[in-house]
Amino acid sequence: DFVCGPIFFKRNFSFHNATDLHCIAQMMESKNEAQHFVGCDLCQQPVSFFCRRCGVNLCDTCIAIHVRVKSTNVHEIVDFASKDDDDTCHCDSHPQNDCSAYCKTCDAPICILCVSIKHKSHEMSELSDKIEVEELYKIIAKENDRLQSSKHELERILDHTTKLLSSISSIYNLRKDEVTARGEEWHKKIEETVKKLHQELDGMQKEHEAVLQKQKEEFEEMIGKVDEMNGKTIKLQKSKNVKEMQTFVPVIQNRKNLSEVSQYSFPKYYEYKIDEYFENKLKENDLPGRRILEVPTVTSVIDTGFPANEKNNNRLYDMAVTDDNKVWMGGNSKELKLFDLQGHLHHTVSNTCRCMYLCMYNKQIVYNDQHKKTVKMISDTDTVVTMFTTGDWKPYGVTSVTSGDLLVCLGKDDQNKVVRYSSTGTVLQEIQYDSQCQPLYKDAKYITENVNGDIIVTDWEKKAVIAVDRLGIFRYSYSEKDSQFKPSSVATDSVGHVIVTEFPRNKIHMLDRDGRFLRYIIPEGGINKPRAVCILGDGEMMVGECLTGIAKRIKYLEE
Repeated sequence: DFVCGPIFFKRNFSFHNATDLHCIAQMMESKNEAQHFVGCDLCQQPVSFFCRRCGVNLCDTCIAIHVRVKSTNVHEIVDFASKDDDDTCHCDSHPQNDCSAYCKTCDAPICILCVSIKHKSHEMSELSDKIEVEELYKIIAKENDRLQSSKHELERILDHTTKLLSSISSIYNLRKDEVTARGEEWHKKIEETVKKLHQELDGMQKEHEAVLQKQKEEFEEMIGKVDEMNGKTIKLQKSKNVKEMQTFVPVIQNRKNLSEVSQYSFPKYYEYKIDEYFENKLKENDLPGRRILEVPTVTSVIDTGFPANEKNNNRLYDMAVTDDNKVWMGGNSKELKLFDLQGHLHHTVSNTCRCMYLCMYNKQIVYNDQHKKTVKMISDTDTVVTMFTTGDWKPYGVTSVTSGDLLVCLGKDDQNKVVRYSSTGTVLQEIQYDSQCQPLYKDAKYITENVNGDIIVTDWEKKAVIAVDRLGIFRYSYSEKDSQFKPSSVATDSVGHVIVTEFPRNKIHMLDRDGRFLRYIIPEGGINKPRAVCILGDGEMMVGECLTGIAKRIKYLEE
């Protein structure tokens, strides 16, 4: 560092005249071009230097002008890029001056100018005598020790991270091999499934051909008999033989007309999205078993605020969870309410009817209008859109399924059935009778689809949970020997557990995918008249208390 007249430079070289300044300017020219533009305070040309004493930005040309300005302190000209690299304590009130004293009254370092003006009557001390300096240094030293002591842990983590980085390629290659192996397994399963279906179809074809061949032979025989009767009739018309006529009358009278023909329908093909099929298979086979909590916990409570029904005091009927983990609630009012899992009300939609049965379909909330016998949807603009009508059948439970269709429980007089609809209301499938032509349902209320494609319904009159496969073939019926069992609603989780609420006895039943009872889900603090239920994911469910209007978020599986 050099002091040259009134100029103090920190550039490791000295100069005494304009020629030296010009040389310095040339040396900085290339550097100036690369700097982000900051204007000189005197002429707005690109800045190159900075005067710390005066706080002024300077270009190459204006250095000479600035240094001619008299100053109470020596000008300190530095490269602009290093203008902040200064350990000197400068006065806040006079940045061009260094601090030389400490004002105890104001608890601040000050310069000599401040001592004689602003702080003249204040208690002063030497800057180096300020006890706070030592105290501050103690704090700094302590924190530095803390950081140094953590260095070993940081080095350990760095070493671990370095090893991970070096092995990341082999780890991901291993995962790719696993994916490839799984893909080969899928292909094998597909080939086996296709082969099995072909064999089943071959068997059905042979059976069909046998039935039709037998029917063909019977019809040929019947036509031959009819022709024989006609020939005999013509012969008797010509002969007028009374005795033969008397003999032939009972024969022709006993020959019956065709009363019925055996009907044999061709097999139907029902699509099931292959990616969803394998996703479900993965969940079935690969997810680690998660234990059911001995005492399920209530993690949050939502007061839906629905009014009580005057007849039976019911408040909360059904709920449906959205993709972003919010829950639509339907209760004893002409409103649908959307809550987050912490109980905050996000949205309300007004309707013309009570929304007792809900589901999500293509990210929109769907509900049944029982009075008008229609299935409706709320659009993004809160407009009510009628998807389709259900004729003279009254709709109850509704659910969307992996095929992209809707399943609806329908009732009329003493008949009940489940109907699969397309989004436009085309009837794709009706499920009403079992293999013995007996009604499957007497009072079908709530419905859901399990991960294996089972269609599960709660039947209030049969006091049972009834499951059929995706083709409508009976799978199982769950009930209890105790005639008091009255299932309310039903839901399924990602691994196939069937969750059934039981309103009268304050119970939540958990079944496996084959309808076998696993245990009761009784949360801490109990549950009061549970009805609505939906699965939130991550081992949680939301259960609605029908009479209180309270919805409880329940954790039932371990992490």
